[in-house]
Amino acid sequence: MRRDIHNSDIPELCRACEARHKGVCGALSADQLKALARESVRREVAAGTELIASEEPVATYANIMSGVVKLSKLLADGRRQIVGLQFAPDFLGRPFKRDGQLNAEAATPVRLCVFPHRTVERLLRESPALEHRLLEQALTELDEAREWMVTLGRKNAEEKVASFLLLVATCYDPEVADEADRVTAFELPMTRADIADFLGLTIETTSRQLTRLRRDRVIEIAHNREITILDPEELSQRSGG
Repeated sequence: MRRDIHNSDIPELCRACEARHKGVCGALSADQLKALARESVRREVAAGTELIASEEPVATYANIMSGVVKLSKLLADGRRQIVGLQFAPDFLGRPFKRDGQLNAEAATPVRLCVFPHRTVERLLRESPALEHRLLEQALTELDEAREWMVTLGRKNAEEKVASFLLLVATCYDPEVADEADRVTAFELPMTRADIADFLGLTIETTSRQLTRLRRDRVIEIAHNREITILDPEELSQRSGG
């Protein structure tokens, strides 16, 4: 039973939001949620939709309610490097920053709760709890980026692919009870070319490692994108622990 399903003080828009409790909106009071909900818009976007363009003015922020967003950086010579993934209930955007520093694109169909930047920044000034929650998320993303540096710099191909699968399994579903919980079946949120780019591998190496994990009955692959984790402990071991 949802803890606020019968709470009339919570806006109707927010009562059905499973991502809210773990996201930044969990720091807001009922009155602040009402103020935010009045200016919020729900959007559903298809995979491949650009959400933020680098160096372009940003007028809105968003909570990711479901789906996966990939972050990338465009190099001077036109090459694009995927530098991160965001899942529900991550906050999309940089408060007090008017231009996007990264490109954000829907890697899968994504549901968003979108609100004007002026509203969020006003609430940040009014709510130390919201500011604290955003700081916590920023520090968590920093820790994750440092951990991913270890994956890219020190792990071998098998460990990289296993680490990627564990990342998706741990973060894919915002309704899991605890961060240590994992879904056991999911659709890969990116093509093998994008996964290879994210991991610093070739497509052939990425495909070979996925095939090896399938052959060893660690995972099952259906229709090229649908992954079922058959042996979570073995997958964790193969990720380098």
